[in-house]
Amino acid sequence: GEVVAVIGPSGVGKTTLLRTLALSLEPDGGTVTLDETDAWAVDETERLALRRRVGMVFQEASLFSRSVARNVEYGLRVRRSWSERVASVFRLNGAADAVEESLEVVGLSDKTAQPADSLSGGEAQRVSFARALAYEPDVLLLDEPTSDLDPRNTAVIEDAIGEARDRGIGVVVATHDMHQAERVADRVGVLLGDGLTEVGPAERIFESPTDERTRKFIAGELVY
Repeated sequence: GEVVAVIGPSGVGKTTLLRTLALSLEPDGGTVTLDETDAWAVDETERLALRRRVGMVFQEASLFSRSVARNVEYGLRVRRSWSERVASVFRLNGAADAVEESLEVVGLSDKTAQPADSLSGGEAQRVSFARALAYEPDVLLLDEPTSDLDPRNTAVIEDAIGEARDRGIGVVVATHDMHQAERVADRVGVLLGDGLTEVGPAERIFESPTDERTRKFIAGELVY
C-alpha cells in the first residue's frame, strides 16, 4: 500500500534494481525478501511462487497480436494455478470481470475487442499496466512507465498507480521524472553511482535532503 519512487541519472542502475526486485537477477550481495522469505535462500519452486506475486511493467509495452482483452487475460491465465489470490478471482468474479475492471482503471474499457497492434504507444502502455494489475500482485514494479508519453496518457498511468496503492499493492516506480516522483510517491530513493544516497518521505527528499549529492542532483547538477 505504498508507492516508492527511485530517481537517479540515466544508466545508474534503476532498471537493474527493478529486475533484482523482480527476482530476474540474483544480487551479488544483500537479500530480497517477500513476507520475510529470503527469495534466494529457497529452492527454485518456492522462488517461482514468489516471483509470480510480483508484476513488472517495462518502459516499452510488449503486447501480443490479439485483442486488448486477450492481452490482459494472459497474465491471469499463466498465474491461475500458482496464486490463491488469482484463483479466487477466477472462482468468485470470473476472468472477464477482472479484465474489465483493470481496463476500466486505465480508461480502456471501450477497447476490449480492439486489436492491440492498432493502439497508440500510450494506449499500449496502459494495456501493459492493466495486464499487471488484473492479477493483483503483491508488488508492482514500474520501469519508466510514462517515458515518451503525452500528458493525457501520463495522467492516466499516474492515476492507476494511485489505484494500485489503494488496493494495498506495493508499487516501486523507477523514473527520471522528478516531478512525477513528487506527484505519486510516498517515499523516494535517490540512486547515484555508488548506490542509494538516501531514502525518505518524498516531501523531505525534495525540500530538505540530508545528502549533499541528493541536493545537487535535484538542483539539476550533473552527478556521477
